[in-house]
Amino acid sequence: MSDPTMVGFGAKQAWLAVRDADPAEIIKAMELRDLGPVPWREGIDLAYLTDDRLVLTPPLPGADTAAWTLVTGRWLLTPAARAELDVADLSESLGTEVQSFATHRVGELHSWRRAVKGTLVRAFGYIGESGDVTAWHGAPDEAEREAGLPAELDDDTTVLISERDVLRVAAAWSVDPTRLDGRRAPGPLRAAAAP
Repeated sequence: MSDPTMVGFGAKQAWLAVRDADPAEIIKAMELRDLGPVPWREGIDLAYLTDDRLVLTPPLPGADTAAWTLVTGRWLLTPAARAELDVADLSESLGTEVQSFATHRVGELHSWRRAVKGTLVRAFGYIGESGDVTAWHGAPDEAEREAGLPAELDDDTTVLISERDVLRVAAAWSVDPTRLDGRRAPGPLRAAAAP
């Protein structure tokens, strides 16, 4: 199976970024069913067009000179997945850093979470349609401040975050998946079925 180029994703999507971990380890830790290799175009289509399939990238170079495996699929946007998937638990299970990102322009859902070796260090969630901040844990770092977040959140704070801001934070923390488009692929994606 030859995949000469990668296909980007990110708009109206959710994904995980897992530091220095093998895709097979992630599949096992998430209790997914491994469906084997899939070409990039077909895999990204699966991620966008099905509610129960995920795809995993090979490890990709990214922030902090680490290799990041990205896991993406609409399943990560479902209420069941959002309730079940705890990045701190997954981080502890894998013994590494795990990040979660979601963005969907229709309802202006934007979120990110970051856990390191089992500890949630940062969480932010925002529904632009209502202006509600749905998650705030830990202090925003420089990348988040540059994206427009205040240093602290109080009742008088107005927050305005967009899809572009989610991608900026992803680029600073791990990998911006929209920038993968057209780059040489280090191998095929791996497809998996959600539990």
